[in-house]
Amino acid sequence: MNAHTDPMATTFLLERQPTPLGTMLLATDEQARLRILDWEEHEEAMHRLLRRHYPRQSIILRETPRKSPAMRALEAYFDGELHAIDGLEVATGGTAFQRLVWAALRTIPAGSTISYQELASRIGRPTAVRAVGLANGANPISIVVPCHRVIGSGNKRSLVGYGGGLHRKRWLLEHENAMPPLRQAQQACLPGL
Repeated sequence: MNAHTDPMATTFLLERQPTPLGTMLLATDEQARLRILDWEEHEEAMHRLLRRHYPRQSIILRETPRKSPAMRALEAYFDGELHAIDGLEVATGGTAFQRLVWAALRTIPAGSTISYQELASRIGRPTAVRAVGLANGANPISIVVPCHRVIGSGNKRSLVGYGGGLHRKRWLLEHENAMPPLRQAQQACLPGL
């Protein structure tokens, strides 16, 4: 039985949108809840992530030209309305721990950053820094579930890890005024900027 005739299949609507960071892919469900957000060059990994998050379901991604409320909110975000994405309803698979971490990520306001250690403390698991980092990396809804707002700890408070690429993380943090823009000479060293 193929996925198109499988009565247990779930259909998500897939949209593609050019952004300053490349073509963004997002999928919403029938209730208009955002299910996944990624970048076009990571499309194959996005499909693997969906299978991992929904192992007991057949997920069908059906492309649609119609803009969802989530896409309109993200367009507003990229146009400078940083809080346009705050109220978006999301739904994810993942473990209970991952969902706890992802919910905590949504409490980090635009223009702010925290460390993995701070995030672990916020969820009441201060010794689970590594597990928090892994959950952060498995986040299926970048930008809206703002994993880009988590940075390294210590004096340097450095940019570390971002599935979409550090150039995107830096751009998002600069867009949100969470870090100063790079100087021209430094920008030339980063791919994709």
